[in-house]
Amino acid sequence: MNKQNVIITGANRGIGLAIMEQFAEAGANIFACARKETEQFVNLIEELKAKYEVKITPVYFDLMNESMIKAGAKQILSITKKIDVLVNNAGISYSGLFHMTPVDKLKEVFQVNFFSQILFTQLISRVMMRQRSGCIINMASVGGIEAKPGYLAYGSSKASVIWETRCLAVELGQYNIRVNAIAPGLVDTEMGHVKSEDEIEKVLNRTPLSRMADKDEIAKAVLFLASEDASFITGEILKVDGGRCC
Repeated sequence: MNKQNVIITGANRGIGLAIMEQFAEAGANIFACARKETEQFVNLIEELKAKYEVKITPVYFDLMNESMIKAGAKQILSITKKIDVLVNNAGISYSGLFHMTPVDKLKEVFQVNFFSQILFTQLISRVMMRQRSGCIINMASVGGIEAKPGYLAYGSSKASVIWETRCLAVELGQYNIRVNAIAPGLVDTEMGHVKSEDEIEKVLNRTPLSRMADKDEIAKAVLFLASEDASFITGEILKVDGGRCC
């Protein structure tokens, strides 16, 4: 990954931050995308730049705003004409039973987790198509594979990400662009602890390794899929879930 140009969305916390740290350690130059600037995020970027001697450029845009997404992509492409890796990590969670899920909330979840990702990927993948190389990694979820009560919005959006991943792998393979997704199980992050303790216990009882994933374990899986070690892997949905059973 040394000196490769990598875009990471949702890089300011949780899994996204862990992904940024892994790529920085590997020597990549990073465009770290987040919704807004914070002092903590800026300080983290400066620490990683100094520690690993890489370039990290913060890019700010709101995934609910298509004009801002386009402006963010334009900013990135004004700095570099070559993009090696795109990691679509940003997303939001929402739980609610079918009859209790407002359509507006469903639209919001899909806008962030799916439609905005599609738009941003369209803009960035055109560069990859011209250079005839690239790697796209989407953050899906086991929630998009297994059906559980209360996850209509989130699960449906992640199922769409899985289908998108497979479709893009077929369409973009002719340009030497690989497209894969990670489907994490329960991860020890702020989003992972949105569930109640009772829900978490039930999930862990269905997980052979009997624990939550560390965010670095997810980030290392992303780094693997972006590496030359995965050069013949595309269209894959890699579950990183501790063997979670339905």
